[in-house]
Amino acid sequence: MTDGASTLVTIVVPTKNVARTLDACLASIRAQDHSPIELIVVDNHSTDDTVAIAERYADVVRTAGPERSAQRNLGYALATGEWVVWIDSDMVLTPSVVSDCLAVAGATGARAVSIPEDSFGPGFWTECRALERSCYLDDPSLFNPRFLQRGLLDEMGGFDESMSGPEDTHLRHVLRERGVAVGMATAKILHDEGHLTLRTIVDKRIYYGRSLPEFAGKNPGRTTDQGVATLRALWRHKARLAKDPAHGAGVLVMRAVEAGAYGVGAWQGRRR
Repeated sequence: MTDGASTLVTIVVPTKNVARTLDACLASIRAQDHSPIELIVVDNHSTDDTVAIAERYADVVRTAGPERSAQRNLGYALATGEWVVWIDSDMVLTPSVVSDCLAVAGATGARAVSIPEDSFGPGFWTECRALERSCYLDDPSLFNPRFLQRGLLDEMGGFDESMSGPEDTHLRHVLRERGVAVGMATAKILHDEGHLTLRTIVDKRIYYGRSLPEFAGKNPGRTTDQGVATLRALWRHKARLAKDPAHGAGVLVMRAVEAGAYGVGAWQGRRR
């Protein structure tokens, strides 16, 4: 249990050439209605204004790589808070995210809390992504825990640095297998998707897909389970998709394209 009010919470943000989104991300962290907050940014050798922006907001700025998992692990090692939150640099926190997570942990005894997400940004495919995410909000199992009690990540062995993309989901499965209580917040993260195109969607999923053989080897059957859970959520909200037929069809096309891209990435990963 936690009293919440005076609890130090550390927020870790990994970055790499994210000047477009970082100011809004870090400003939203500093605008939380909970205090105190320790903000740690771990940058992966950015060549734009990322570090300069980080230094305006963060308590600690460090340089590390080669991937997001290693950056998060370093941020966790530097953290001094009783709870640690992992936030991506293209995310904006609504003002009560931290206080809501603390309240959920205090009320339920959870050692980890998942945070629901909404997407925003211009363009047709970004609007499709927002519609898709709205279909997942009633299924906590589709959200990865981001708010962890300090010490818990050490018990789980940290983020798996052999993965780039599925490491969040891998951690969720490890927590579940070990019987760790996970709560679900109601305050949301707003995910700035930017102007999505099918090309950017494919490139990102190929990149993530390269870690799928590693993920599948450590989580037998979980890749299929995740796909089935996603399809069930979309089927459960078929009326919502049908209400907006253009974007609803776009969601289905996007998911099919992503499945193919994951397959290509997994093939590349196996060869590598």
